[in-house]
Amino acid sequence: MIGTREELKARVNQEIDRRSESLIQTAKHIMKNPESGFKEAKTSQIVQGWFRDLGIPYTDSLAITGIKGVVNGKAGEGPTIAVIGELDSMVVPGHSEEDSMTHAAHACGHHIQIGNMLGVAAGILASGVLEELSGKVVFMAVPAEEYIELEFRNELRKQGKIEFLTGKGEFIRLGAFDDVDLAVMTHSGSVDSDHGEMNRNLIIGTGNNGLVAKRAEFIGHASHAGGAPWHGINALNAAILAIQAIHMQRETFKDEDSIRVHPIITKGGSAVNAVPDSVHIETYVRGRSLDAILEANAKVDRALRAGALAVGARVKIINLGEMLPLINDPEMASIYRANAETLVGADNVGERGHGGGSTDMGDVSHIMPALHPFVNAATGQGHGVDYLVQDYPLAVITAAKAMANMVVDLLSNGAKAGKEIVENHTPLLTKQQYVELTQGLYGEEIYHS
Repeated sequence: MIGTREELKARVNQEIDRRSESLIQTAKHIMKNPESGFKEAKTSQIVQGWFRDLGIPYTDSLAITGIKGVVNGKAGEGPTIAVIGELDSMVVPGHSEEDSMTHAAHACGHHIQIGNMLGVAAGILASGVLEELSGKVVFMAVPAEEYIELEFRNELRKQGKIEFLTGKGEFIRLGAFDDVDLAVMTHSGSVDSDHGEMNRNLIIGTGNNGLVAKRAEFIGHASHAGGAPWHGINALNAAILAIQAIHMQRETFKDEDSIRVHPIITKGGSAVNAVPDSVHIETYVRGRSLDAILEANAKVDRALRAGALAVGARVKIINLGEMLPLINDPEMASIYRANAETLVGADNVGERGHGGGSTDMGDVSHIMPALHPFVNAATGQGHGVDYLVQDYPLAVITAAKAMANMVVDLLSNGAKAGKEIVENHTPLLTKQQYVELTQGLYGEEIYHS
């Protein structure tokens, strides 16, 4: 039976509501079993179980743990929209829901993304609205959005298991987005955030920083730290000098470029009674634009080299790829906002400015129209020990309805709205340009005096 768009949305929402308990319990189960990037085997199996139950044909083992399911609208040709959820967790020792062995914890709310992505799938499949939609809907569970554990990921790269260190970057490289025209996902947000929209349920942002990820290995010479330190070359001193040199660059970063550099020492030496001969640093260089990131990255490299030069050490600088700045498509945002306001009221839909964090959804947004809204359902600070999703009906069920209803708007009526967005959009990069750009941001050099 042919229905109006609002009738189609009502049918979708009814099916999401009918499965609300199962969807929320799935999200909570994932929270209790967190897995960091490229290790999400259990979470991947959960998604595959849902896809089988819903009758969604899918491909698994994409970028090790990723999944892609595709369903066809029955009303003719049209664009393909991807609805995305992220499989991975952070690593946050001390979090109340951490894995006691790995310290993995969902301190960024990716578990609710899987819940609301599955909610969209259930609503679209079980309601029968595919009969009246044109084009296709793709459901993606993507690994490794959090750009962490760089040494582990680089080892996977050396083994040939991956080439890029983020899940969506790998999905793009592998061709999983080749048949996709638009993409959307909903990230969790916190009512304790600094974005000025704490009292709003659903938030639409303008964009986020991108980043270059890198490691530096300072190579010195070991010697007895008490008996003959003058025979050593202290790699820890080189690293500390380099970090200080990075700090001294900060006044040169322009406010409008939103530069963020935040190094950590992951290896500080081997024994307290030996001059440290091997010290490792990891850092990001974040910024609002790729040009700003690359300019800041050159300054960071100078600082790393300077630390090594000062004490006569060597330094291996290893660049490990990027996340491009996120660009939210304004036309998709307008359609999403209208649906969000219907669900929660106009007063409960907000906007946020540019964010200093980064996401590999930015990579997707450079090759197609994309949208990355937030659902403010958590408390605490993102990536912190206190970050916990509190309002699961909002985070999973309402967020799913907002995306599913947008899908109906884009693909109903002959997919008129979806076709217009795709036809009027000029991507910043082709897939080939993206792959070549990203490949160029991997590499290493050894510097010594």
